[in-house]
Amino acid sequence: MALRKENILIVDDDIDILELLQRHLKSMDYHTFKAISVKEALFILKDTEIDLLITDIQMPEVDGLQLLKYANEHHPDMPKLVVTGYPSVDGVLEVIKSGAMDYLTKPFTKAELKDSLAKAFAHRPKKTPPKPKPENIDNNKYADMVGESDAFHNVTNIVERVKDNKATILIRGESGTGKELVARAIHYSGKYSRAPFIAVNCGAIPENLQEAELFGYKKGAFTGANEDRNGFFQAAEGGTLFLDEIGTASLTVQTKLLRALQEKEITKVGSQKAQKVDIRIIAATNADLIEEIKKNTFREDLYYRLTVVEINVPPLRERKSDIPLLVEKFLRKYGVEYKDRLLRIAPEALQVLERYYWPGNIRELENIIQRAIIMSDGIIGVKDLPDLLKYQIEFPERGFVPLREMEKEYVKRVLAHTQGNKSKAAEILQIDRKTLRDKLS
Repeated sequence: MALRKENILIVDDDIDILELLQRHLKSMDYHTFKAISVKEALFILKDTEIDLLITDIQMPEVDGLQLLKYANEHHPDMPKLVVTGYPSVDGVLEVIKSGAMDYLTKPFTKAELKDSLAKAFAHRPKKTPPKPKPENIDNNKYADMVGESDAFHNVTNIVERVKDNKATILIRGESGTGKELVARAIHYSGKYSRAPFIAVNCGAIPENLQEAELFGYKKGAFTGANEDRNGFFQAAEGGTLFLDEIGTASLTVQTKLLRALQEKEITKVGSQKAQKVDIRIIAATNADLIEEIKKNTFREDLYYRLTVVEINVPPLRERKSDIPLLVEKFLRKYGVEYKDRLLRIAPEALQVLERYYWPGNIRELENIIQRAIIMSDGIIGVKDLPDLLKYQIEFPERGFVPLREMEKEYVKRVLAHTQGNKSKAAEILQIDRKTLRDKLS
């Protein structure tokens, strides 16, 4: 197995020095992370395995010595180098006392950097190989759910109550609200976390293959069944089977699923022999299953079997106080991935995000932050957000207004922004020109 490249974190408020160090280090085959402040550096140290820290001393707000103090307390074996533009005898003594292995004076050469790195890594204690993690343990964990709102805590309170038993659970929520995250939180925070977690999107499996994929099949059961094969039920043995978009399951599958819940057994396609299964079923839907029951497309008896415990995941518009925490999470995740450092968001851009209706919920927010990080040169501003978010409308002095009136006012605002360009306005609104004309009439 190939050895992992060593991760080096560079901390400096001077972008030019950051870029210079990154170029030098990448040419030496190191993997780099950048931070322009101690605050950003702390986030990276918290979430990433760093092998060596290079930091400036003179920085605004919190200086590099405070960062070194933190690193000594929490990462005592990690080598530390200091880059300084203000060398002095007192300064050098302070750096050495702070635990740094060496210091470089700006400007420095690539050879000097290489020599300092060699000294630092030479004094690093040998690591004992980490114990392998149990399979599935490092997937999504409870900590991946982020929030502080009452609506969020209503969900996590139920998660805490059900995580250690195998009661059947139905998770309801609009598309993009994080239903699978809730299912994973139930599994990985409970006592069955070492067992498999198998996620299946029923809507992604063609109806004629659903039964075989879920329950398995015997050789010769149908054309193309060239061997015996287990299904998702067998794969989840002892753990959790998460059935997303359960409302799209065929009636045949619903009948077999009901038997699995009642009798704790399944039968492969093409077999007459039932086999016992020991799994927890968590289903999820964004559909109104009661309406599906009325249309005879969903079995009523299965519905009541699935709803031993119900969890309603609120849409993002009902937990807007969680948006800053979610944004911070995505900035950490994608800032390091795309830009090798954490980015910040301007207060006015955050306000725009907090005012938006979020029809696509958390998934839409995550996609928008990804795009903003790619488009931004530094701090994410309103200019880095999609056009659709920039032209929001509020009627604080008029209270509630008819939807058509609000739509018309909104369309006029977008049209004014495009200086009367109807094609551009229609593109922003994601409608055609005829619909645009109708909304203005």
